[in-house]
Amino acid sequence: MSNWDKDQFINHLRENCNREVAKIGVSIIEFSEKHGTDVSWGRGTDHGTLTYRCDSDIGPLPLFHMTSKGQLNLQINFMRNKEIPPMVVQDIVLKLESNFLRDYDEIEYPSDVFVSMEELFHTQAQVDKFLKTMEGATYRLKQ
Repeated sequence: MSNWDKDQFINHLRENCNREVAKIGVSIIEFSEKHGTDVSWGRGTDHGTLTYRCDSDIGPLPLFHMTSKGQLNLQINFMRNKEIPPMVVQDIVLKLESNFLRDYDEIEYPSDVFVSMEELFHTQAQVDKFLKTMEGATYRLKQ
């Protein structure tokens, strides 16, 4: 059973992050509740974790994790190792690379790591594009 819930997570996020990062985090939570098949809250004692999962042919698939300390973990390499159509993973990677101006290929991004949302998001447009990318991936994986 989780130690965290939505309210605790948001309160911790607001206590530990600047206002803009907390606002982005709340947007991601609202998106997750609307589009996710399963949104789970972590069991840690130091900080909370939200995991966004969507339906796929292989069962519920995590697309990202977010911490109440304002970090995001994109599950790109995890998806590469599952039986997901390569076109879907490639589409996600291309959109994230163009949105965040980062390389997510297997050489530059060999493992899924937590990155500060303050480093990832600089504009509201980037937040919107990230959420649209996750929405598109969710839709495609359900087919």
